[in-house]
Amino acid sequence: MLNLSTTTKHRFHMSYNTTGPKITSLFILFAALFATLLITSNIVAVKIVNVWGHIVPAAVFLFPATYIIGDILTEVYGLRFARRVIWLGFLCNVVALIGFWIGGILPAASFWQGQDSYDSILGNTPRIVMASFAGYLAGELLNSMVLARLKVWTRGRMLWMRTVSSTVVGQGLDTILFICIAFIGTMSNSNLIDLVITQWIFKVIYETLATPLTYILVNKVKAHEAMDVYEDEFSVNPFSV
Repeated sequence: MLNLSTTTKHRFHMSYNTTGPKITSLFILFAALFATLLITSNIVAVKIVNVWGHIVPAAVFLFPATYIIGDILTEVYGLRFARRVIWLGFLCNVVALIGFWIGGILPAASFWQGQDSYDSILGNTPRIVMASFAGYLAGELLNSMVLARLKVWTRGRMLWMRTVSSTVVGQGLDTILFICIAFIGTMSNSNLIDLVITQWIFKVIYETLATPLTYILVNKVKAHEAMDVYEDEFSVNPFSV
């Protein structure tokens, strides 16, 4: 059953087979930002930077923002709608990679000297692509599921605890899968572990520092959309959208 309170902000108590709230213009905006951040992160990730003596991909400054948007989507619109955006982001990334690949194999003009630069930036190896896809899907889907379950358990309280906890779990899985699939066998185990721990800690700190902004955005979006979804039960099937 779908129950609406008589207050200004409607609380949708949903089961996994409930259709839920409608798609709004603001929801579409968040979905577009999510997909854009994801694709941009995968492009800039080819640059390796030194942060306080630790080597990390440049994407660590952008990609965690997708988790913040994912938290807002799950908190306001619910897990099912968040999953739709996660899968949409995956599809957009696939389309972008196909476009980059086609652009790379097309014969270059005789005067153009940028093929090597193009390939080094946009010509991701299959192993890196597989690692990126595996980490992204597993991490984002787990993050949203944990956040949705914690929301019910805490009755909507302690948003800071829920967002940070879901990030610790989701980003942890994301980082482990990506680093291990992409780099295992290419560096020592100690460097591999350092890379995992450094990225994981950085992402968690990022989310923690962004908590005040997340609070503001969640409250404003809930007020604007007049909705607040509580999923008392949901399907753990990641394809249930």
